[in-house]
Amino acid sequence: MAPRYRCLLIDHDDTAVDSTAAVHYPAHLEALRLMRPERRPPSLEDWLRWNFHPGIMEYLVGELGMSDVELRKEYEIWRSYTTSRAPRFYPGFLELLRDYRGEGGRVAVISHSEKDVIEEHYRREELPGSNPDLIYGWVEDAAKRKPSPWPVREALREFSCRSEEALILDDLKPGVLMSQATGVAVAAAGWGHRIPEIAAYMRENCIGYFERVEDFRDFLL
Repeated sequence: MAPRYRCLLIDHDDTAVDSTAAVHYPAHLEALRLMRPERRPPSLEDWLRWNFHPGIMEYLVGELGMSDVELRKEYEIWRSYTTSRAPRFYPGFLELLRDYRGEGGRVAVISHSEKDVIEEHYRREELPGSNPDLIYGWVEDAAKRKPSPWPVREALREFSCRSEEALILDDLKPGVLMSQATGVAVAAAGWGHRIPEIAAYMRENCIGYFERVEDFRDFLL
């Protein structure tokens, strides 16, 4: 039987890999230690809330008031962490991608992580058939990175896929915003964190909220 959707457009952090707690949050704590030592660091839960709303750049510039020089330093610290620490894939996620692609499905990653870092995560696992077909990662041009609809539209074009044949999978608001802008349905990956207000928003705005990878697999396949 063919999968429910021809094209799957997946987030990476806290959807495919458990990376905020292992990589991104510690990187931000290090940046605060160096550039805002007087500021009390956010908890992991609050850091996730900032990721959810208003977003990373809005937090760094609007809340922390970082200058362009400080933003470059923040990026350098973040890059040093993302290239030296390896988050784990959620159990069953790679097998889901392998089986979905084996049934003819196409997969694109649309993420705020950088393309080479995402590629290395998949390369390290070496599970045949699980690698995504396309990766759209962090780029300087905000018009070409999530939550801009551009990567979704590009993936649909590359796959010759209509919007109703595709599904976005994300754990945070950017996936919903891309869905609203493109008409592609969005499902919520609820296995990465349990922040009540995030879960409530995703339940309200997604076609399904999945607390386990296995539940999403049953839905998709």
